[in-house]
Amino acid sequence: MEEVIIEQISIYGTLFLLCIIVIYFYVRKKKIISKTTEKKVAIAKEEGLFEPVSLHPYIDLNTCIGSAACISDCPEKDILGIVNGKATVINTSNCVGHGACFHACPVEAISLRIGTEKRGVDLPHVNENFETNTKGIYIAGELGGMGLIKNSVEQGKQAIRSIINNKKKSVPNVIDVGIIGAGPAGISATLEAKKHGLTSVTLEQDSLGGTVYTFPRTKIVMTSPMNLPLYGKVKLNNTSKDELLTLWNKVIKEHQLKINEHTKVESINLLGNNTFKILTNTNKEYICNNVLLAIGRRGSPRKLNIPGENSTKVAYRLIESERIKNKKIMVVGGGDSAIETVLLLKNRNSVTLSYRKDKFSRLKPKNREKIKEAIENKSITVLFNSNLTAIKTDFVEVKFDSNSIEKVENDLVYIFAGGELPTAFLQKAGVEITKRFGYIMKTHKKVS
Repeated sequence: MEEVIIEQISIYGTLFLLCIIVIYFYVRKKKIISKTTEKKVAIAKEEGLFEPVSLHPYIDLNTCIGSAACISDCPEKDILGIVNGKATVINTSNCVGHGACFHACPVEAISLRIGTEKRGVDLPHVNENFETNTKGIYIAGELGGMGLIKNSVEQGKQAIRSIINNKKKSVPNVIDVGIIGAGPAGISATLEAKKHGLTSVTLEQDSLGGTVYTFPRTKIVMTSPMNLPLYGKVKLNNTSKDELLTLWNKVIKEHQLKINEHTKVESINLLGNNTFKILTNTNKEYICNNVLLAIGRRGSPRKLNIPGENSTKVAYRLIESERIKNKKIMVVGGGDSAIETVLLLKNRNSVTLSYRKDKFSRLKPKNREKIKEAIENKSITVLFNSNLTAIKTDFVEVKFDSNSIEKVENDLVYIFAGGELPTAFLQKAGVEITKRFGYIMKTHKKVS
């Protein structure tokens, strides 16, 4: 009997010891993970990457169980981490608004928000059917806060379906829907309109692809499988701008869509019969029963407003970088677009970067590493604390914070100073703009 008791004590003692060991290593690992994440958060705060700039995850710590499913499903690096068994944001400004974290969370502890309690973001008024406060004007894609390609494609489809469901009385000799913008949302909407037999006109101020077209040629765009109306499922995970544009051109050709490129909409006016007159820069007018705005948030590029900026040597986006050789180039800006442009041009040209601050912030990790390496090996010249004051035929004038002015020999200037929300354009069309603080985006869980 004693032997049985001793054996049982031995077994239970061994099990207890194993439990203690497992718990010890679990707690130890948890502490290591927490410390690692806390260090990343500290670095992100120092580099200006902790605060979000657009759509981002918000974590309800009272609900979060620390499953880390959100981290494993996030397509970007170090956006989320775990501290003391709860999820936390790290490099939030690098978030692309994919929404994978929201869908992965088993307890719905994550919501997607735009703006924070301290920093508001201007957003147009849009209801759950993508209609603005002006009946008949709809918004889909980046302008409404959802810029990811897959999200934009889905919103373009849904907006057209809302137009159909609203059953607005059609008017003879009037186009059913005027689609402004030929990016992912605009192309998707054009396809969906054709699928349902609606007449439409699609107007694009630049070229096919919208915001995607402004990416440097080799830029990798993160997206995921999506369903294009009439075309079907498209499987893209990591793809280049060229591949996306090839897809758009293929879809447009197969379904005989007409995209009016280089046609900027100057105004949208409501007529007496509840239709809209769209006036373009070519003085051509379109009378439409509904209008879908599928344009980017930045509208027009922000200008420096300095002498010589209207010169033909100045551009606000990089196209066909491989054709630019043996030039003296000035790039203005300190964001990812400016950095990627510098990196693409530096091997075949003499490139100088002018940035108004004393260090870079809010850069994606790969861009930060590459620009640091370029500075160290002196393949580029960086002028921190500087601003362009004039652009001349053969040189540019650069003013430093010390008030000293330097003339830099120059052939081309690329300006990446961001863009401006087309507030005046929207308000003139009757669309209300509101500054939102921590606004929860309307996103639906996937149905399995």
